[in-house]
Amino acid sequence: MLDILGLGNDAEQVYRLLLSHPRWGVAQLVDHLATDEDTVRAALDELFDLALLRHSSEREGELRAVSPTVGLQSLLARQQADVEHRMQRIAAGQAAVAALLAEYSDRPATEEAVEAERVIGPDAIQNRLEELGQSLREELLSIVPSVPSAAAVEAARQNNAELVARRVTIRTTLHDSARRDPNAAGYAKSLTDAGTEVRTAPLLPPRMLIFDRSIAVVPIDPGNTAQGILQLSGRGVVASLVTLYEQVWRTAVPLGAAARAVDGITPVQRELLQLLAQGHTDSSAATRLGMSERTCRRAMAELMERLGARSRFEAGLLAAREGWI
Repeated sequence: MLDILGLGNDAEQVYRLLLSHPRWGVAQLVDHLATDEDTVRAALDELFDLALLRHSSEREGELRAVSPTVGLQSLLARQQADVEHRMQRIAAGQAAVAALLAEYSDRPATEEAVEAERVIGPDAIQNRLEELGQSLREELLSIVPSVPSAAAVEAARQNNAELVARRVTIRTTLHDSARRDPNAAGYAKSLTDAGTEVRTAPLLPPRMLIFDRSIAVVPIDPGNTAQGILQLSGRGVVASLVTLYEQVWRTAVPLGAAARAVDGITPVQRELLQLLAQGHTDSSAATRLGMSERTCRRAMAELMERLGARSRFEAGLLAAREGWI
């Protein structure tokens, strides 16, 4: 019954028995289940790895079954975090797949053919973006997962001011680090000063620009933007990217408002707990959240203090009990 939480049949039987008979050892479990010692010990190891079994504080050298209220809720929270993470990766993957399909698919000789054009080199890219900006009539949507250079910030500020003067609507989604990092905050302010509506989110898909919902620009390689950009103009591809953008926008928080706290925890804190629960190190969690490793450690220390936890594992259990993850 608990296999949906990653618990094997043998492990579930052993867990149920230990909840009913807390002082049973390996011998009693073997006798009751009519199985061999290796099977029982493997089940105990599985329970320990899933944090459903812990060392007893009152009986040295013995183990205790963790209460289902805590243990199973923690497993469920981990499953939920995994699902959310996979959904975010799928959303980002949809954009990448759409771009690749547009780039490599055989184009039918019709006006509806998917179009994709590579633009390589900083000057060529800047020229193309300026051309697309000049042709804008109604709306510019952008996702900026990292802070551009100072020169790019100034260029964006000037371009956005010109677009707003032409009554073009601009919506920009930044990473939540824009609320904390001085450089990112300066970039965000330059956007709002130019008349751009700005929101932030803890996790974002790769950088993208969407012009009048008819042309999209994405990096050829999100991990190496120096590779150039891909300009997409196929209706299906652009429509998919617009849908992705709107999904991100709906869950993002306006820059002028405080990041929403749910049950006493902000989205960034919740994401940090989920990443660490998934086994991420401070370094990888910090990278995913767009913060320094030191800031990540400090944020986790603050959460542990709030929860009254003595270890990260205990923090995860307490956070699950509070409904934070």
